[in-house]
Amino acid sequence: ATSTSKMPREIITLQVGQCGNQIGSAFWKQLCLEHGIQSDGTVLEPPSHKKADDRKDVFFYQSDDDRYVPRALLIDLEPRVVNKLAHGSSALFNPENVFVAKEGGGAGNNWASGFRQGQEHHEQVLDMIDREADNSDSLEGFTLCHSIAGGTGSGMGSYLLEKLQDHFPKKLVQTYSVFPNWDQSQSDVVVQPYNSVLTLKRLTLHADAVVVLDNTALNRIAEDRLRIPNPTVEHLNSLVATIMAASTTTLRYPGYMNNDLIGLLASLIPTPRCHFLMTGYTPLSLPDEDGLHSNRPAPLIRKTTVLDVMRRLTQPKNIMVSANTRSGCYISVLNIIQGNDIDPTHIHKALQRIRERQLLNFIPWGPASIQVALARSSPFVQSRHKVSGFTLANHTSMAELFDRLLQQYDQIRSRNAFMDNYQREPMFADSLDEFDDARETVQALVDEYRACERPEYVDFGAAAGLVEQ
Repeated sequence: ATSTSKMPREIITLQVGQCGNQIGSAFWKQLCLEHGIQSDGTVLEPPSHKKADDRKDVFFYQSDDDRYVPRALLIDLEPRVVNKLAHGSSALFNPENVFVAKEGGGAGNNWASGFRQGQEHHEQVLDMIDREADNSDSLEGFTLCHSIAGGTGSGMGSYLLEKLQDHFPKKLVQTYSVFPNWDQSQSDVVVQPYNSVLTLKRLTLHADAVVVLDNTALNRIAEDRLRIPNPTVEHLNSLVATIMAASTTTLRYPGYMNNDLIGLLASLIPTPRCHFLMTGYTPLSLPDEDGLHSNRPAPLIRKTTVLDVMRRLTQPKNIMVSANTRSGCYISVLNIIQGNDIDPTHIHKALQRIRERQLLNFIPWGPASIQVALARSSPFVQSRHKVSGFTLANHTSMAELFDRLLQQYDQIRSRNAFMDNYQREPMFADSLDEFDDARETVQALVDEYRACERPEYVDFGAAAGLVEQ
């Protein structure tokens, strides 16, 4: 018996800032597709010979007229993106769950301004979160969608992370955090290293798990694997929606394992600080809607098997983070294999082959195991392939990302460049200590990920524990 009849553990999604709302919007579009929910919240009947057998109420609740409404808060400091979203899907989202600052001037790509405005609007936003939490029977936690490089998603997002931990200490907080383009020449925000390091401190201290969405890697994947010459924001958001939906598949189409968020994350995060996860997905294709991709040749449909999908999930080119998984080692891996009528013996055989060929390098101080969860495919979506796979991995090469960020940070911090905008804000009016403190936190994170590669890491944890006490 599956546990679909059990009470769902609900998750509330907070979309903060322009980027957070754009990826959030793509996520809800994908979820509606997979659950047969139309743009007005009404539900389609599944195809005649299929049963939905899904759990819609983890992410949606039903209004009195039986429409499904996302458990989502749309938050921004300027109106453009949120209004477009709320009007475009006005019959789907709850209008009471939309917050736009009255001044509507945004945070001007300044973390400190976003953080201050978070404080100023604290009561109103927390009231909305409380109302949504009271609307759940058995709330498991929160998901935050945001970018770390701008002003609102980073600054106000940081403030909300701190508040969620104070206000709901027993609830899980997981984030989908968009990391900026590493090539500074492609970035339109010169101060992104400042904003990113300040946000990373909060992601390290106040989030239980962070799914890293790396813009540079997503661009590379769109160009190399989907053969899109100049990927647009819509292309990248479509990739992000695929990742976000895949990472929640076992919560929405439950089987025997990983039916709630704590089960999903507990096995991936053996030590609390190292909770930054990378993702991979195969086979990749983009939905062909609105002629968005009409200039591309039709994708080839290949034969997919469990072994082939699991092997591809180990390849660095399929990992959606700019880090080399050939160096360093895996702390943990969870593969979610999606398809109907998958024979479990194929999974065991695939795992055996991967082990025999030593395709993955694991930490020396813990179990070297790949966990696999099977998930059913949605009856509402016609998939081109029989089997698809998603991987969530905790890998020590994530430190490369943070290292690169610290180098960029040091370059502009050494000359105190662009500091005046920050010093106008209360947090930095008297001193710049918060910058140094945030840098220290991120450096400690890099050191801990590196230490994970050594057998004596267990003692590292003990030493750090003594210091904290």
